[in-house]
Amino acid sequence: MQIERLVQMVFYIVNHGRVTAKELSDFFNVSTRTIYRDINTLTIAGIPVLSTKGYGGGISLLDGYTIDKSVLSKEEQKSVYQGLQLLQATGCPNAEMAFRKISAIFRTAQEAKWLDVDFSYWGSEKKEKLKISELQYAILQKRLITFHYVNSELKKSKRTIEPLQLAFKSHAWYLVGYCRCRKEMRMFRLSRIRHLKILPETFARELPSDTPLFPDCSKTCNVPFLRLKFSPEIVHRLYDEFQEEQVHPGEDGNYYVTVQYALNHWTLHYLLSFGKYVEILEPETARTMLKEQAAAILKLYTSS
Repeated sequence: MQIERLVQMVFYIVNHGRVTAKELSDFFNVSTRTIYRDINTLTIAGIPVLSTKGYGGGISLLDGYTIDKSVLSKEEQKSVYQGLQLLQATGCPNAEMAFRKISAIFRTAQEAKWLDVDFSYWGSEKKEKLKISELQYAILQKRLITFHYVNSELKKSKRTIEPLQLAFKSHAWYLVGYCRCRKEMRMFRLSRIRHLKILPETFARELPSDTPLFPDCSKTCNVPFLRLKFSPEIVHRLYDEFQEEQVHPGEDGNYYVTVQYALNHWTLHYLLSFGKYVEILEPETARTMLKEQAAAILKLYTSS
C-alpha cells in the first residue's frame, strides 16, 4: 500500500541521509516516476523532502527536521515508541538500534518517559533477558531447540521442542511448542528452562489455530477448591497474587480466599511462602499435606 511505502521511504531517507531516486526505486521495486510522485505526496503532507540535481545531489530531508505531526498522529507515534520499549525489554538485538532511530525521528513521542519495561526477575543475570531473544530467533527461523526443564512436580527432563510462540501471562513468560518427546503441543514456563540450545535442524510445523494457549484445566481436571485464611500482616501480597473478587475480609480481621489449585508440590511450596500467615481451612487433605511439609521443615532444623 502507498501509505506503508511512504512511511518506509521517510525512514529510509532519515537512515541514509541522502539517496537517489534510482536507489529508492530499486529498494521499493517501483519506477522512478512513482518515487517522484511519492515525494510530491510527502511534500504536500508537510514533510520537507528536498530534491537537488547535479553532482552531490539527491533526495534528502531538511536538516534538523523531525517527524512530528505528519504521517503518524501523536498517539500513533507513542504507540510505536512504547511498542519498541516492550521489544527492547525482551533483549532483541536489533531493538536498541531501532529504538534510538525512532527516538530521533519522533520528537514528541518521548516527551513523557513514563514507561520502563523489564521482564526479567529481580536479581536475574543478563542471560535471562537474552533467553527471550534466542527463542524469538528459533521461532522465526523455525529451528529446533533443546533444554532441561523442571515442572511443577519438581521432575527434571530434557526436551526437544519445535518452538512456535512466546506468550506472556500474568507474571511470567511461556513457550508454546510441539514436544517431540511427548508427541503433543506443550507449554513451558521460561523461568524453568535451563541449558537452552538452538539446533541447526529446522521444522515446518505451524501453530494450530485451535490451540488454546492457557487451557482451563479446572474444567477438565479434578482440581479442588482451597479455602484459605490469611493474617492481615500479609494482605499486601493477596492483592498482588489473587483476583480482587477472591479476597474477602472477615469480621475477625483476617482475610479469606477461595481458589482452585492442584494438590501438588508447587501448590504446597507456594503456600509455604506465606509462612505462618496462611492456614488451609479445607479440604482436609490439603491441610494434612501442608502439615507434613511443615513437620519436615521443623525436623530439618531440630535434628542437629
